Amino acid sequence: MKKIIYILIALIIIVASYFLYENYSFNKYIETPAKDEIMNIPINENAPVKSRNQIEIKAPIDTVWKILTDIKNWPEWQKSVTETEVLGNVEGGTEFNWKAGGLSFSSKIHTSKPKTAFGWTGTTIGASAIHNWTFTEKDSVTIVTVEESLQGVFPTLFKSYFQKNLDSGVLTNLTELKNYSEMKSK
Repeated sequence: MKKIIYILIALIIIVASYFLYENYSFNKYIETPAKDEIMNIPINENAPVKSRNQIEIKAPIDTVWKILTDIKNWPEWQKSVTETEVLGNVEGGTEFNWKAGGLSFSSKIHTSKPKTAFGWTGTTIGASAIHNWTFTEKDSVTIVTVEESLQGVFPTLFKSYFQKNLDSGVLTNLTELKNYSEMKSK
């Protein structure tokens, strides 16, 4: 019986250490990120899960920018987002909390360059993310590019599951942003 207890204690210590290491690794990356001309914190190219996609939106860049950066109203156009709380003005350094897909996220805006770039970091149990959006306007069309990296215990252990969900989620976010922006610009 004692042997089983010692094994369980050892397993708990190993798992807790792994969670702490992954959290430390993420925090170290966001404190000293690679140099990037657009984003204050670029996605982590060494993260186990990364996704990029782009979409053209037939709406003015002002409209698209306002919709994405109006965090309080994300539930209006993102089906998976059920709740948001912004702890200040929407600008670099502002923290916000939100719920999507049944999970709670704690996030912090790292880049807010009007009509150019918007990005945040976020954490939930066992995973940390860097989520970046860029905007360009061409011939009355707004081109939105999004990229995200995920790291942590769960993205590392269940890489293919998280990759599939992240790719799908990025495309869904872009499509929902497109549909809502185009509807609002009419």
